Amino acid sequence: MKEVFITRSAKFLPNSPISNDEMEEYLGMIDGVPSKGKGLTLRNNGIKTRYYSIDKKGNSTHSNAQMTALAIEKLIDSDFTKNDIELLACGTTSPDNLLPSHAVMVHGELNCSPIELVSPSGACCASMQALKYGYNSILAGSSNNAICTGSEKLSSLMQAEHYEKETERLAELDKHPIISFEKDFLRWMLSDGAGALLLESKPRQTPSLKIEWLEIKSYANQFETCMYAGSDKNSDGTTKGWKEFTSEEWLDKSIFAFKQDVKLLGKEIVPTGTKYLKEIIDKKGFDVSTIDYFLPHLSSEFFRGKIAEEILKYNIHIPQEKWFTNLTSTGNIGSGSIFIMIEELMNSGKLKKGQKILLMVPESARFTYAYSLLTVC
Repeated sequence: MKEVFITRSAKFLPNSPISNDEMEEYLGMIDGVPSKGKGLTLRNNGIKTRYYSIDKKGNSTHSNAQMTALAIEKLIDSDFTKNDIELLACGTTSPDNLLPSHAVMVHGELNCSPIELVSPSGACCASMQALKYGYNSILAGSSNNAICTGSEKLSSLMQAEHYEKETERLAELDKHPIISFEKDFLRWMLSDGAGALLLESKPRQTPSLKIEWLEIKSYANQFETCMYAGSDKNSDGTTKGWKEFTSEEWLDKSIFAFKQDVKLLGKEIVPTGTKYLKEIIDKKGFDVSTIDYFLPHLSSEFFRGKIAEEILKYNIHIPQEKWFTNLTSTGNIGSGSIFIMIEELMNSGKLKKGQKILLMVPESARFTYAYSLLTVC
């Protein structure tokens, strides 16, 4: 059977990093009032800077497709040109259009040869689904290479005009940080950017990363929708999509704002993902002690301790010194986060041949999880 390697990685982060104090200059204020929950939310999520593809007037500086194409451009040189690309797999939560698809728009920005493409949609696992598509295509001999991307343009959706007035529950927020994932509070967590990986059947340069395995599983059969946008959640747990609301209700009810069922999130996101990791470990006969780097996609530093505590219940020991994250400097870029972490680690100069890297990507939309093991070569 063929092998698959990540031979190059790249990222594109738009404009300059934005500090916590500058955020409302870009996103605006709901009803012209500074958010009282912002400081508490930032204290809990640990984010110091992030990137927006808008200016202070709310004007777009880059589309999602443009950011993705700019990340891909960094993978290109005289040894691997645009016209060498055989497969393009682009995952995102926030495409620029309902139609055409995200990968189609990225292909148009690249202006390369006609190619096969696919557009996984969803939330944070969309990039890992793109990665698995490229991985399987090379394993099957359908393609010799694939470019897989994860990207988000979330800042436009976080502007104040998309939100109804929220009741600030400061005392509750301080006592129960989990509620910082609801509506307005999510505005202080999400970021823009794109990551891109080149997959090939042979290692190209040092370091390359061999994909040993990649496992993805959805638990939507067991749980209600948890994180959603373009819809509202009914009392019985079902959702009502944007097409069933009037155009006036889109704004009045903040239909296109990102929302979270925080009670469900707090109860299930960490335990369900950890149980799945244990199943994978047993299935693969994998020795967790051989891991050199653990790359967990964290939406907030709030979850670091929760994950560390939960994995110990299954006798899974991953010391904090093996954790590699960049949330505090880049913010939560959704599907782009894991690829941008891979890029930073690959280009850090820290990797040595034979080291093992475990990836973990939880997705709270309706509880999907992705894990992958990489070997440095």
